[in-house]
Amino acid sequence: MMPTVTVNIAFQDSLLDQIDKTARKEFRSRSELIREAARLYIERRSQWSDLFALGDMVVQKNQLTQDDVSGEIASARAARTTSA
Repeated sequence: MMPTVTVNIAFQDSLLDQIDKTARKEFRSRSELIREAARLYIERRSQWSDLFALGDMVVQKNQLTQDDVSGEIASARAARTTSA
């Protein structure tokens, strides 16, 4: 098991109430819930970072301009509107 470090974090009362209610519903401690929330946040940020890096790579590889990207977005939105 990895060693742990205790930290102090300030929350607004309303957020802390929501944290505690959720932890009770899931039969977990407040600390477990907050650790899981932090892990999920870090994982999601990493996934978004990877996605944006992939987008940048595609833009560079295909030598796309901002106008190319905007045109594709507009085209996709128009196609979605007409098919709905």
